[in-house]
Amino acid sequence: MAESVTLTPNTYDTLGVVHCGVLRDFTASCAGDLHKLEDGEEYRFERAQVTVKRDGEAFTFTKQ
Repeated sequence: MAESVTLTPNTYDTLGVVHCGVLRDFTASCAGDLHKLEDGEEYRFERAQVTVKRDGEAFTFTKQ
């Protein structure tokens, strides 16, 4: 079962026990790792096993 959380810039939350957030410059943060996403881009944080997808200002973090 997948868990997910949707965030916007300058917000953070947890996905289970993993901390996720979005910085003001559209950089996604997950378990201490950072990746700047372009609109429509998807990225997988391998260490945390979390995928993030950017749609405009909405970043959806999903853990499988």
